[in-house]
Amino acid sequence: MTKLSIIIPAFNEAHKIQQDILAADRFLSSEDLSGEIIVIDDGSTDQTSAAAEETANNIQTPCIVERFEKNYGKGQAVRTGMLISQGIYTVFADSGVCVPFEQVKTGMDMIECGLCDIAHGSRKLPGCHISKPQSVYRRACSKLFHWFLIHDIKHLGNLTDTQCGFKLYRGDIARALYAQSTVNGFTFDIEIILMALSRGYTIKEFAVDWTCDPDSRLKPIHAATRVFVDLVHLKRRFNQFLKQG
Repeated sequence: MTKLSIIIPAFNEAHKIQQDILAADRFLSSEDLSGEIIVIDDGSTDQTSAAAEETANNIQTPCIVERFEKNYGKGQAVRTGMLISQGIYTVFADSGVCVPFEQVKTGMDMIECGLCDIAHGSRKLPGCHISKPQSVYRRACSKLFHWFLIHDIKHLGNLTDTQCGFKLYRGDIARALYAQSTVNGFTFDIEIILMALSRGYTIKEFAVDWTCDPDSRLKPIHAATRVFVDLVHLKRRFNQFLKQG
C-alpha cells in the first residue's frame, strides 16, 4: 500500500524538475516510506516532461509523469495529480524544493494523531526560517491578497498563509475534494479550503523552512483579474456557508 503520494505541478521547469524528483525520492528512501511521485506538466513549451521522464527512469520510487497539451493552470495540474494518486496521505509541493521534503513528516504526524484532516505549510508562523525572502513587490502583493481575503471571507481568518505551495491531506479527503473542484488558476487553494471547511474538515498550519524561488511562474498583476473573477464565483458558490458567521 502506498503511504505517501507527492504531487509536483510543473510549467516550464526543465531546468529544475530533476532536482525536485531526486529530492522527493531521497526523502521517501531515507524515511523508508512506500510512496509515489506524480509530476504533472501543465503544457510546458520546454523539455519539462522529457527531463522528468529521464529522471523517473533512474530512481527507486515509482514516478508518474503526465503532460497536458496546453497550459490550464496550477489548479488543474494539482487536481489531476490528486485524482490519480494512491497514497494514504498526499502532498503537493511547488517545483524548486522551496520547502524541504523532510517537513512532510510534521504534517503527516499532525494528521496521524488526529489533530487535523489537512495540514498546510505556512511561511508566516513563529518558527519559520526564511533563507531567501520574496521581493518587496511580491511581499506587498501577498499582503494585499491576504488582507482582501480576510476582509472579504472571514472564515479564513485563522489561516496565516493560504497560498503556500506545500499542503498535506488525508488521501481519501484530497481525492473527494479535488474531484469536485472547478478552479484551475491561482485561487484553487481557496476553493479547496472552503470546500473542506464547509464539510467540517479541520485544517491546521505548521511552520516551514522556505526559500523563495525567483523563477516563479506567477505574475501577480497579470493574474489579478482572474483572481477577482474566481473569488466572486467562490463567494456565490459558498454563499450559504459563508453566511453562517
